[in-house]
Amino acid sequence: MAIAKAERLMNLALCLLGTRRPLSKRELRGSIEAYLEAGSDDSFNRMFERDKDDLRELGLVIETVENLDGETGYLARRDSNRLPPIQLDAEEAAALGLAAKVWQQARLAGAASGALQKLRAAGMPEAEDAYDTPHSALEPRIPVHEAAFEPLMLACRDRRPVVFEYRKANAARPETRHVEPWTLECWRGHWYLAGWDRERGAERVFRLSRITGKVRSRAGAFTAPVPDVSTVRETVESWAGETATRSALIRLRTDCGYPLRARAVSVRELGDGWDELEIPYGHGLDAWLVEFGPDVVVLEPADLRADVVDRLRAVAKG
Repeated sequence: MAIAKAERLMNLALCLLGTRRPLSKRELRGSIEAYLEAGSDDSFNRMFERDKDDLRELGLVIETVENLDGETGYLARRDSNRLPPIQLDAEEAAALGLAAKVWQQARLAGAASGALQKLRAAGMPEAEDAYDTPHSALEPRIPVHEAAFEPLMLACRDRRPVVFEYRKANAARPETRHVEPWTLECWRGHWYLAGWDRERGAERVFRLSRITGKVRSRAGAFTAPVPDVSTVRETVESWAGETATRSALIRLRTDCGYPLRARAVSVRELGDGWDELEIPYGHGLDAWLVEFGPDVVVLEPADLRADVVDRLRAVAKG
């Protein structure tokens, strides 16, 4: 952001926060030097509307009030722009920071970053980020390339039925699907939608990369109950082809890889800062193990070890 614009936004915010009554455009123009220098009324109006939208995007709550003379005024009440005390420990702060990074490649990136800045300004503790190092080859990002992601995320939030064209892996052409969306889940780098398929009368999971065309919203309420989140995740895991068919043996650094430990069938201490884990082995395990970098060593089976080594070499090559 240019220094001139940043200064103009700051001055506008101070005016709106510092007043006890709504200020009209005329009064704001006379109080802010940059607005006085606007060449024409049209130029000022365009500048003011952009600045007002920018401040709202940054999180400032601006009220629009009409006075007795019918003139529109603006103010930002301090009680509406004050966060309650933030009570977060270092682990919770780290989780929020990691969550904000998830959206780096989505249109939500700006909103996530702005929310994080407001929380820090309100007292959220700074957390040391193990991923923010110049030598880190792996970053905690979940890519969002599918155009269907945002409309489906909003439909899940608003409990709004949707219609889209979906092409199954073994189908030559897409089919129209009428779905009540429950939630979006990322599994091994791919996004999936879980929901109720109205025509089939059953729950279904859809991979976003196979949705073609636009996602269209439909009016009306859901006809099927929304299950618990953990149940939906198990459904996604099963439909995504992640059901384990055998076991793998890995070495894992002590105090690392808690998601792996949660799925382990057995854990044995090896000493020297390492443990041995037996974990279910299904499709996609190699991609998951790579996320843990040097904290994981695959012992067996040999084909899984080879796949992990190949992926790590690809990461090293960039």
